[in-house]
This record gives sequence, structure tokens and C-alpha cells, in this order.
Amino acid sequence: MTPSDSRTGDTLIVWKLDRLARSMKQLIETIENLRVRGIGFRSLTEALDTTTAQGRLVFHMFGVLAEFERSLIRERTQAGLAAARRAGRTGGRPPKLTDDDIEAAKAMLAKPDIGVTQIAHRLGVSSATLYRYIPAARTANTPGV
Repeated sequence: MTPSDSRTGDTLIVWKLDRLARSMKQLIETIENLRVRGIGFRSLTEALDTTTAQGRLVFHMFGVLAEFERSLIRERTQAGLAAARRAGRTGGRPPKLTDDDIEAAKAMLAKPDIGVTQIAHRLGVSSATLYRYIPAARTANTPGV
């Protein structure tokens, strides 16, 4: 059963709060929508039951704590990334080809007897990777292409 299938007097039961919504805002809106429609809500893992005043209070307290925790995680992540940048580290996957590799590939492309596949093989990358770094390689005068 989903929230849209529920009718007045029903109680929507979920295993855990995060199964109902992706964000705290969405969760609160969904629970409020259920309340307005006369539908109760229970979460088995958190032992919440919004059909009671106490259950609604606990739900909102959990919501505020979850939002606070997410904010702390976001702040810590941003601080860690900033510290890494200050230390000269950048995230992401390292490039497949160096500037020297690209220059060597361009020089090989200028020779009509060497094909893109051979160049890519010599550099240890796929032809698609070579095309991504050197789009002009698609129109290069290569044998067998």
C-alpha cells in the first residue's frame, strides 16, 4: 500500500522512516498530508505512531534531530574538502592521459600510416578515450577507418 492508496481511517505502516521519503521536508509533508486525509502513520523500526499526540511529538523530534545530523555531516564534508584543497589534493579520478601523452598522440595522428586504434593501444587506452581527449582524431586520415 502506498500513501495514495490509503483512505480515511487507514494507518500506513512502514519498516523505517527513510522508506517513505528521501528528505525530511518530504517526510514531514507526506505525514501532514496523511494527517489531513485522516490517515495514521506507523514506523516499526522507530516505534512511531502519529495517531497519538505523543507519537506526533516524537516524530517531529526525530525529524529535527535527523535534519541536524544531516547538517553536521554536510558541514564536516565541506570542511574536509576545503582542507584537502588547501593541502593541494583534488578529488576525482586521475586523468588517463597526461599532457605528454596527448602531444605524443597528436604527433602520431599526423602520420598517415598509424591508425587511431594503434595509437590508443600504444597509450594503453581505448579509442573512445583518445577521441575524448583529441576530438580531431575522429577526422584524422587513418588507414582502415
